[in-house]
Amino acid sequence: MTQNLRIAVQKSGRLSEDSLNLFKECGIKFDNGAGKLKATSSNFPAEFLFLRDDDIPGYVEDGVADIGIVGQNVHVESNKNVSEVKLLGFSKCRLSIAIPRSDAYNGIEDLEGKDIATSYPIILGNYLKDNGVTSHIHEISGSVEIAPSIGLAHAVCDIVSSGGTLLSNGLKEVEVIFRSEAIMIGCPTMSAEKQDILKQILFRIDAVQRAKNNKYVVLNTKNENIQAISKLLPGMQSPSVIPLAQEGWSAMSSVINENDFWQNIEKLREAGAEGILVMPIEKMIY
Repeated sequence: MTQNLRIAVQKSGRLSEDSLNLFKECGIKFDNGAGKLKATSSNFPAEFLFLRDDDIPGYVEDGVADIGIVGQNVHVESNKNVSEVKLLGFSKCRLSIAIPRSDAYNGIEDLEGKDIATSYPIILGNYLKDNGVTSHIHEISGSVEIAPSIGLAHAVCDIVSSGGTLLSNGLKEVEVIFRSEAIMIGCPTMSAEKQDILKQILFRIDAVQRAKNNKYVVLNTKNENIQAISKLLPGMQSPSVIPLAQEGWSAMSSVINENDFWQNIEKLREAGAEGILVMPIEKMIY
C-alpha cells in the first residue's frame, strides 16, 4: 500500500492560500474546509496538515511532516535540520529595520548600541554582526511596531509587504536586511517511496510555473515575413506555421516568455505580424 506524502502548510493567511492554490493547479484534489487540521487528497497520495507557520520547520525536522511550505524568513530563523527543496516564487516580502519617522538616519552605524525589537533575532543578529554593529536585541512576538512608541526600543525589525503598517505606527523603513519568498522544505530522512511522490509533485509544480511565465501567441503574416518573425518567436523549438485560405499568408503560433513578448511587440508588428492573439497556458511540459 502506497504511503501518503504528508505536507505541512500554514493554516491561514496569504501564504496558506497561495500554497493550496499551487497544489490545486497541480491537479491535486482535497477538501480544506474551515477549521480542518488535516485533509487527504482524493486523487493523489498526499495528506495535508494545517499548522502554525512557526511550527512547520520543527514538524518537518522530526518527520511528522515529509515536506512543508513556509517563508524563507521562518525557515532561516527556525534553524532546523531540514533540506531546502524548492523556492516557489510567491508570497514575497522583506524583513526590514524601521525607526520613528522623526529620527534622522545616516546608515547602519546609527544603530550601534541601540535597542531593536524583533521576532527574528537570529536573522537580525547575523545582519548586525556582518555589518560590525552591536545592538541590544529584544525578542518579542507580535505587535513589534509599537515598541518605539512605548519606550521598549529605538527601532524595530519586522516583515514588510506594502509598508502600510509601519506608516500607521509612525515608522519609516531604513534597512532591508532579508528578502523572503515561499520555500518548500523537506525531511532529510524521507523514505525512498515518499521521495518518488515528491518528485511527481515537483514535476507538476515546474509545469505550472513555466506556464505562468509564458504565453501562447498566434498571429497572421505574409509568407515573406515568416523567417524574420521566427527569430522573434523561437518557441520551445520553432514556431508552428499553417497556411491560410488567403494565398501568400500564414498563421504562426509559438510560446514566448511574457517579458520577452512585451519587449518584442513593436518588433513583431514591424516585421509584419498582424492579428496578434496572446493566450494563457495552463500547463507547460518539456
